Amino acid sequence: MRIFAFALAVALAMPAAGAPRHADVAAAVTAPGRPEAQVKLDASRKPVEMLRLLGLKPGDRALDLFGGSGYWSELMARAVGPEGRVTAWLASAETGPRTRAAWVALRARQANAAYFETPNDALALPEDAFDAAIVNLNYHDVYWESAKDGFRHTEPDAFLKTVYRALKPGGAILVIDHVGAAGEDPRVLADRLHRIDPAVVKADFARNGFVLAGESDALRNPADDHTKSVFDPAIRGKTDRIAYRFRKPVK
Repeated sequence: MRIFAFALAVALAMPAAGAPRHADVAAAVTAPGRPEAQVKLDASRKPVEMLRLLGLKPGDRALDLFGGSGYWSELMARAVGPEGRVTAWLASAETGPRTRAAWVALRARQANAAYFETPNDALALPEDAFDAAIVNLNYHDVYWESAKDGFRHTEPDAFLKTVYRALKPGGAILVIDHVGAAGEDPRVLADRLHRIDPAVVKADFARNGFVLAGESDALRNPADDHTKSVFDPAIRGKTDRIAYRFRKPVK
């Protein structure tokens, strides 16, 4: 834990150089060297479209929330370039030896990416530190808890206030998640299907100061009727998904 806390501090302290307006995300995705298993996910995740929506720039500091094995962290690290930095936060209940091994390999490929982990209800971030952030297929987890899995109760507003403070004014966060039926209790929906009502996402972010600044239909799938668990083989990897870009206003 101390090692990764130190890596986080070093990454945030290093200054970003002046840079062009937009990162070349297509080059970041197509350049060789990524693990084959992650490359195979590109067809369903559409990373070029998603990272263009996020609006990364060379030299940016980016945050990958619920970063897993680093799929998005690696792509963002490539896109922001050597003067930029990517920090991933991993919930400790979801982080095991395989994930940590994946990060050892990722760090060997991308020195400008690092991660740290805490319990899911104990996220802490420095203020005004990040230009951009992403939470991919996990925002619904702020409504999920499982004693069996060691995943503790989280207050969505507390989580979003932490993220809001961590973004620089004008910074953006991209939220990608599985669509759930409208009007259902978000905790019940997260527990049963690992989905979320898009209206809940918009309301949560608006209530905590964010402004909806863009969205994409690139991941929508009308064939998904929203009744199956996202882990059901019939729909896994093909769920109907929202992609919303929220911005922290410049005051």
